[in-house]
Amino acid sequence: MASPSNSTDTTADRRLMLTRAWLAAAGLILMVSATALGGWAFALGNDPFEVDVWWNAWLLDWESAFMLAFSQTMNFIGGGWFSVFVVPLVGALALVLDKRRWAAVYLLASLAASALMVQLLKHLFARGRPEEILILSDFGSYPSGHVANAATLAVVALVIYPRVWVFIVGAVWVVLMAISRTYLHAHWLSDTLGGACIGGGVALLVGAMFVGKLAAESRRRSGGSQALADTATQP
Repeated sequence: MASPSNSTDTTADRRLMLTRAWLAAAGLILMVSATALGGWAFALGNDPFEVDVWWNAWLLDWESAFMLAFSQTMNFIGGGWFSVFVVPLVGALALVLDKRRWAAVYLLASLAASALMVQLLKHLFARGRPEEILILSDFGSYPSGHVANAATLAVVALVIYPRVWVFIVGAVWVVLMAISRTYLHAHWLSDTLGGACIGGGVALLVGAMFVGKLAAESRRRSGGSQALADTATQP
């Protein structure tokens, strides 16, 4: 007859396997979808889709000093040296201070893998940016690196801290980044969708590799916090 502890361990192992499988499958679906969308655009001569043309034209008629300043700020936060160095290092340091060292490694690995995939697809599809672009940018419109980075951060945060409010904040962050990129005419709307799929897909796939370490780390933190709480309540 199996002991209660063995039964609990078996259940935990099954849940871990299911979680890993779900993360890997969802991540793969998103990455395949992003690649397929880029391939579709490439097969059509890299011309923008009808929805891209409509969205870009609508934004051309939307003149707003606030939106311009907001979009330029998002451009700085989501790309360049700030995004490459400051965001990952500050995020990793915050997780280490929160006693989540494996989470910090997961964050850095996801951001690096996401950036690599974005550059690979940019050079593979070589899609041109809108002619009305208001900023200087690098080669390749598809997918949006800024949106991919935002989606990577959002999904990594959700995997580490699975809370409803984390999901909401992350989703809003990705949408705002996508709007800012298209407002600056740095990307077509479909570029931002591809970026979101790549960023989220990479974070989920990498998360599948780290889920065991993350779960163990979370249990250790919970156990330590409970022990401190019990000690504090003792007379």
